[in-house]
Amino acid sequence: MVENRDRIWTRDFVTIFIVSFVMNMGQFMMNTLIPKYTYQLGGDATVVGMVTGIFAVTALGIRPVAGPAMDYFRKDRLLTLSIGVITLSFACYGFARGIPMLVAARLLHGFGIGLSAPLSLALVTNILPAGKIASGLGVFSLGSAVATAVGPSIGLKLADVIGYNNTFFICTALMAACFGLSLRIRADIPERAERFKISLNQIVAPEVILPTLVIFFQIISFSSINSFIAIYGGLAGVADIGLYFTANAVCLIVIRPFSGRIADRFGLDKLIIPGLFIFIGALVLTSFSNTLPTFILAGAVTAMGFGISEPMLQTMNMQLVPKERRGAAGNTNYLGVDVGMLIGPTLAGFIVTGFQKSTGNELLGYSVMFRVMVVPVIVSIILFMLSRKKLLARIKALSGS
Repeated sequence: MVENRDRIWTRDFVTIFIVSFVMNMGQFMMNTLIPKYTYQLGGDATVVGMVTGIFAVTALGIRPVAGPAMDYFRKDRLLTLSIGVITLSFACYGFARGIPMLVAARLLHGFGIGLSAPLSLALVTNILPAGKIASGLGVFSLGSAVATAVGPSIGLKLADVIGYNNTFFICTALMAACFGLSLRIRADIPERAERFKISLNQIVAPEVILPTLVIFFQIISFSSINSFIAIYGGLAGVADIGLYFTANAVCLIVIRPFSGRIADRFGLDKLIIPGLFIFIGALVLTSFSNTLPTFILAGAVTAMGFGISEPMLQTMNMQLVPKERRGAAGNTNYLGVDVGMLIGPTLAGFIVTGFQKSTGNELLGYSVMFRVMVVPVIVSIILFMLSRKKLLARIKALSGS
């Protein structure tokens, strides 16, 4: 699959870019609707957080197999398999009429996500020129950014017109199309010196644990926005909360290509640290948002913070290991994401419910929760500052420059 060229837009890159875009369209529509649907079914903030984050249980469960499998089997066919599982889970969402069925679909969804996310990251990294990995991943993430711009808004509008379950079936159709497109991806057949086995070295890449911890704390905070922003906007009386996602994505589309080039030229740390500080500002701004313009501004600032720092941290994880270890590195990266997604929404839901019960004000509970979520980002900044020099030295050694 690898094309040894100095340009980003090769045939293989275009193919996986389209697959990622279609997959993310379905994903972002679903991620916005599941919390609102759970809330409509009668779940309080704690239940909403639990349902939203529970997919991480099965995503984590597949990790011991996913890492070794990505380094042993063909990544392209594993990606097709994972998309097929996600398609089936989306169909189950469509048939869900209560929270138990929703939880079952969410757990099935986790199996697919546990494979597809690190596979996509490893596949696209392997086809990019060595000197353009950061900028290439920045371009690649534009597909996700565009999907973020249109997916949530389309999903919310469709749910209002045709209902949640019919919208879930439309998402199923999108994933089925993505399944077909994934068959066009071609990856190298891995060299197999011995039979398939599972070892800790294949599951976790120790070299990327420190930046993965930074991602973990960052995801705890980000998942609180991702899980509850639509409900929070509704309680604040904002009708077109979907524009929050549009503003977020438009900002990402503008800044991602430039941020990748800056990182390739001046270093990843020159963007990670400012991005984390901006993300703190985004959380504070979100906590005070109560009108459509302030929500739109919060969406844009979130893109500038999380949208810059998180892909740079992922890029760092890929650059901290040799090419043959990128499956394990991607797996480790998403271990941090999965645990953050499991803890974040549940913790946020407990905070909201606790303040709601003590004050009787549900909207205030959400505002306080977003302010509390500043703390994990502060922890991530401290961790990165302490490990920055060591990480950059290893990247320099591996690149030979």
